[in-house]
Order: sequence, then C-alpha cells, then structure tokens
Amino acid sequence: MSRAFVKEGDGDLDPLPDLPLSPHPNYVTPRGLNALQSRLRDLQTTLTALKARSERLDKLPEAAAERDIRYIEARLRTAILIDPTTLPLTEVAFGLAVTVTDDDGQHITYEITGEDEADAPLHRIAPQSPLARALIGARVGDAVVWRKPSGPVSLEILRISHADP
Repeated sequence: MSRAFVKEGDGDLDPLPDLPLSPHPNYVTPRGLNALQSRLRDLQTTLTALKARSERLDKLPEAAAERDIRYIEARLRTAILIDPTTLPLTEVAFGLAVTVTDDDGQHITYEITGEDEADAPLHRIAPQSPLARALIGARVGDAVVWRKPSGPVSLEILRISHADP
C-alpha cells in the first residue's frame, strides 16, 4: 500500500481554527465578566482532566477545549467593564433593564447585556441587536419602533431600572 497520502507524525492534531470574535466593542457587566472568568476556569479544569486520561487516542476534545480557552481569553482581554449601578436611570443604556409595553398591552422587561451574556429566553439582549438599538437612548414615556422581520412593533418605555445582579 502506498504511504503517499498518510500523514505521519506524533499523533497530535493541528490546532482547531479559532472561533470568530465579534467586531463590536466587548462591553460586559460585572455578572458577564464573572461568567467569562468562570467559563475559563471550567475549561481549564476540563482540559487538565482530558490530558490526564490514560487513553488519549482521540485528541479532538483536547483541541476543542484549547480552542475554547483561546476564545474566552481573547474575550477577557478585550472586555470593557461597565458597572450599571453607576448609571443614571434617565435613559436606556447598556447594563440597564427596561420595561416596555407593546400594542397588545403586554409588559416585558429586557436587559441590555454583553454579547456573551445575551440570552433570549431570559430577555437579555446584546447591544447590537435590533431591539437594543431601538431602545438605547429612549426615556420613560417614549415610543420606539422595533423593526422585526415580521414587521415593525411599537413599544412604549414604561420603566428603566438596574437589572438584578
């Protein structure tokens, strides 16, 4: 059998390509910064456990953990900490919670958080999202238009507050 197409080496994988980093400023809340630091510690623990395995033929999990560690380290290096408790509650801004009502009278509270902390089911939205862009800068009593793919939605700002930690 020809060995022309067989890669020879020490069995190590080439590093996995890095995960893409956002081109936007990496604003984080204190909660978001703590979550990134916790994820980094967890990944480092996982990598240590993977490297300690007696059977290490499959090195893909190690490569994935190393790639994820590089990503989190890059996010931590570029983090711009914003402490929302220092912000006035006069207009919607990063880190604050905003309660709105829609045309149907439904009240929803959104929190504008960092990209890594955004979580739609928890109503935590990234500042680059169309909804956050519509809300940022608005004041209580203002009406804003959220341009959704299904059509525009009018929202009235009812309350601006500090988010729960």
